[in-house]
Amino acid sequence: MTQAREEQDGTARAGRPPPPHERAGTTPAADTHAEPATGPATPPAGPVGRPSWSGPLPRGLTIVLTVAGVVVVAAGMRAVPGILGPVFLALVLAVLVDPLRALLRRKGVSRGLASVAAFLAALLIVLGLVVSTVFGIIRFIQLIPQYADQWTATLDQVTSWLAGLGLSSTDASTLVQQIDPSTIASVAESLLSGVSGAVSGTLFTIVLLIFLAVDGAIFPERFAAARTGHEVAFDGLRTFASGTRRYFGVATIFGAVVAVLDTAALLILGVPAASLWGLLAFVTNYIPNVGFIIGLIPPTFLAFLQGGPGLAIAVLVIYCALNFVIQSVLQPKFVGDAVGLTTTMSFLSLIIWTFILGPIGAILAIPASLLVKGLLVDIDPQARWLQLFLGDAYDPAADRARKAAKKAAKKA
Repeated sequence: MTQAREEQDGTARAGRPPPPHERAGTTPAADTHAEPATGPATPPAGPVGRPSWSGPLPRGLTIVLTVAGVVVVAAGMRAVPGILGPVFLALVLAVLVDPLRALLRRKGVSRGLASVAAFLAALLIVLGLVVSTVFGIIRFIQLIPQYADQWTATLDQVTSWLAGLGLSSTDASTLVQQIDPSTIASVAESLLSGVSGAVSGTLFTIVLLIFLAVDGAIFPERFAAARTGHEVAFDGLRTFASGTRRYFGVATIFGAVVAVLDTAALLILGVPAASLWGLLAFVTNYIPNVGFIIGLIPPTFLAFLQGGPGLAIAVLVIYCALNFVIQSVLQPKFVGDAVGLTTTMSFLSLIIWTFILGPIGAILAIPASLLVKGLLVDIDPQARWLQLFLGDAYDPAADRARKAAKKAAKKA
């Protein structure tokens, strides 16, 4: 009987139309009344290939706050250049002489003696820069009065030349007399007084070097102990240190080449104190892009006093041919390859850090930019797009592989 009843039910169902949810192309009616899904709603998809902004603040507000923060920090740094400049200079010097300390330690020298040697090397660098600058200014001041008669004769020639161009004799004389050796000497004396005023900063730097030399003896052990869990930040510091050494290494090599060539050219032309101006060219080579202009002024002026416009033009042309090509064309390219900064960024670093730290910022411009780039850009994946404008991060392994490939190609 059960089987007969099931057959009757099946026959009855076969005679009726199928329910709505079983018809083709339809869904169960219960689905239309389903409860909404819980959880966060999916944001609407943006344009194809353009990821949506996921920051806690709107993108525009984030950019404005970032720029405002940079301005505030820069203004604060500019308010205390007398402290930040010597501190950063001491840090850079400690980074530069650290390989010497490490080399002595590998040779079996005691930790104390290695630290003393590193401090003496840094002290020699500081005193060399200060003494060469002061001696150059003093020598320039001493040479100017010796050419008073030549200066008067040259001014008469310039006055006649200006009068020949249509300028009245009175106006030409007034214009030329505004420039005289005493004016140039007073400017040089003001520079000398400014350098003398930096003695306190130099002493502060030397004291800091003493403490950094003491701490540097145990810094490698502390570095290794604190590295775990902070590898990214420590890699940024290592990149800054290696980039700083490479930059000053390149600047020293190019500076020595420029100094030798300038000294030889000035000796051939008979410009007085040629060796001194060659030394000045070496020192100013550490100022990126525009250092040769500073080193050009004294020898050109003395050449003008001694031999007139012809000799001054000869010095100007030779300096531009040598210094401009080497310091402003070739060296920035090698510096950019060595430290991972573009040529434009190297020049902007000079402007920005000189404005913030004063004259010492001209020498520390590249290391300061390397420190900022290493700690804020290179180690942050979300900020690495800025390398498009700043320059690529330095990869020691890739650099060694590239050099090995070049050597292999030369052998082949």
